[in-house]
Amino acid sequence: MASSAGGTDLFQSYEQDFQAACDGIRNKIDQQVPNQSGEQRKATVRAAERELDELDEILGQMEMEILNIPAPSRTRLQAKLRLYKSDAEKMKRDLRRANTVTPRVSERNELLGDFLRESDLDASTMDQRQRLLSGTERLGQSSRRLEDSHRLALETEGIGANILTTLKGQRETMLRARDTLAEADSYIDKASKTLKGMARRMATNKIITGAIILVLIALIALVIWVKLF
Repeated sequence: MASSAGGTDLFQSYEQDFQAACDGIRNKIDQQVPNQSGEQRKATVRAAERELDELDEILGQMEMEILNIPAPSRTRLQAKLRLYKSDAEKMKRDLRRANTVTPRVSERNELLGDFLRESDLDASTMDQRQRLLSGTERLGQSSRRLEDSHRLALETEGIGANILTTLKGQRETMLRARDTLAEADSYIDKASKTLKGMARRMATNKIITGAIILVLIALIALVIWVKLF
């Protein structure tokens, strides 16, 4: 019992470390990365990736610790561990998504405003500012189109897999139908041969019957002739 309590306490300690790491990563994803650009943004992303690696290590320690816990408590903790792993995977996806999204408009405007103030707001700088804004917008649109294309490709792949499965099932059905037809054809051949044999036997029986009748008629005629003459 003491070992079970100790194991549970250690698992709870890992949970606290996990939650603290999640809070730091989530802050970077939701607050820092969207409002940063350039090297500062890259540094924040790298820091978040390192913290995600540490998160994986904590999950691994949890998984090992669960093995030392009795079965009644182990089932409940395994369910919690699956949820933690799902949260970690979601944060990885969110980090990749946040890294592909362009900085917020207010941040871009602030950066461009500093640039304009340093250049005394002359006409050429205004034109360059406009080009930078247009280029940033186009980059954002391209990123969104890439995401849409990726999603469409996944959907198309799923549809293609379903079609292949359907075609495979239809092919198996056609093969079974072909085998059934071949078997039925063999039965028809056998029945046809049987009917032909029966027809031949019936014709033979008719000939034999006719011959017997003729013989009987001849015998009757002979008996009558003998009695009369």
